[in-house]
Amino acid sequence: MDAVIPFEHRHYAHCESGVLSSLFKHHGLALSEPMVFGLSGALGFAYLPFVKLGHMPMVAYRMFPAHLIKKLPRRLRVKYFRKRYRDAGQAMAELDAFLQRGQVVGIQMSVFFTPYFPPEMRFPFNAHNAIVIGKQNGAYLISDPVFDQIQSIAAKDLEKARFAKGVLAPRGLVHFPLELPASPDLEPVIRKSIKKTVNMMLHAPPFIGLKGINRLAANIGKLHRKHAEKYIRHFLGHLVRMQEEIGTGGGGFRFIYAAFLEEAHQLLGIALLQEASQQMTAAGDAWRVFALACAKAVKRGQEAIDLAAIAGLLRQAGQAEKELYLLLKTLKKHKSVSMAGRRS
Repeated sequence: MDAVIPFEHRHYAHCESGVLSSLFKHHGLALSEPMVFGLSGALGFAYLPFVKLGHMPMVAYRMFPAHLIKKLPRRLRVKYFRKRYRDAGQAMAELDAFLQRGQVVGIQMSVFFTPYFPPEMRFPFNAHNAIVIGKQNGAYLISDPVFDQIQSIAAKDLEKARFAKGVLAPRGLVHFPLELPASPDLEPVIRKSIKKTVNMMLHAPPFIGLKGINRLAANIGKLHRKHAEKYIRHFLGHLVRMQEEIGTGGGGFRFIYAAFLEEAHQLLGIALLQEASQQMTAAGDAWRVFALACAKAVKRGQEAIDLAAIAGLLRQAGQAEKELYLLLKTLKKHKSVSMAGRRS
């Protein structure tokens, strides 16, 4: 049976934060994409050479997929439905039932098995997020935040994309809000989320946060010792893809987080947050300089790659972030304008 639910489609920088922003707005709570990303504490960094993605070490510029879907509802203390499946038939039948009840549904899917992606953009990545808003003539209507318009996908293709195997397998994940507050108090959530991000980036175990950035820089500088030129170019291209394509929005999500800090400044009136936003934008610029150097190295053909210079650019980006997090660490000493007004 056909079921098309009225839904305002919007284009976003990143799939998971965009999906949550759209779902929350659809249910009456307007949160911008940067606010969703920041409140979830989604910013991060991980260099995991023992985990492979497309035969390359895992490099992530944010917390792992589904982190936002789990953390944001908890931090806002809202009721939220999440479910994964073992049986694809049951998953597709329940998706149809949700749509028949007028419920739009967030899903996780594989980019590689999604035909509406252009062929050159399909690669083995199982953690793409979108929203199913209806079913018409046997095909599902998809609000995909990285596309300008509503997309359509055949049932057999959607099932295949939802049950792709491998790293970050979706296992048919569906999710949506059950109950949302009209106007939650965001200040404590903003402060808690920033504190957790700062602590993780400064003090996480090796391979995570600033330690992970420095470890990656050290390993880039030593690539020539163990690997041939072809692998090195592939590795540097992989870093660019993870930062600028999977890390949508550019600069490995740093610009999105800068927008969150600016919005937090507007809400709380704390000047430090605006300064931090400007510093995060500068850090994002430093990451882009690093990515540009990697991209140029990949395209230069037979010219020797200056790995020491590339590693140095990465260390500069890490140092810019370190200074920012040390600044944000002092946020607890600053009262918001509204708090100051209540206590005066």
